[in-house]
Amino acid sequence: MIELNLAFVVQIINFGILVLVLNVFLYKPIRKVLSERRLVIDGARDKAASVDQEVQEKMARYEARLRDAKTEAAGRRAEALKQAQAEEATVLEKARKEAADSLSTIREKVAKEAAEARALLTRQAEALSGDICEKILGRSL
Repeated sequence: MIELNLAFVVQIINFGILVLVLNVFLYKPIRKVLSERRLVIDGARDKAASVDQEVQEKMARYEARLRDAKTEAAGRRAEALKQAQAEEATVLEKARKEAADSLSTIREKVAKEAAEARALLTRQAEALSGDICEKILGRSL
């Protein structure tokens, strides 16, 4: 069995003093350092969360501006396309009109030349037929 004598009491007192000394010189500083570290880590987490939130807000604003810019660019592109189509229609109409005018001028010229050629051929045919008749009849007409 355990005897309760003076040595046991001294050991308990030594243990109590050791606990107090360790508490003052070891445990309290360690707890203080851990507490400060926890505060620093919590502060860093809070700062990281706020920076992350700020980045998310900036990204949302950037994406909204990008969407707006794309919408505006699409509108401008559609407007430019409409203007280009209108200009193309105008140019094509002008070209068709010029082609029609040119074609009518060419047709008139060809008709005039054809009439002149018929008249020339008619005169030549009459002259040739007169020559042939003279040669066949042997006398002048």
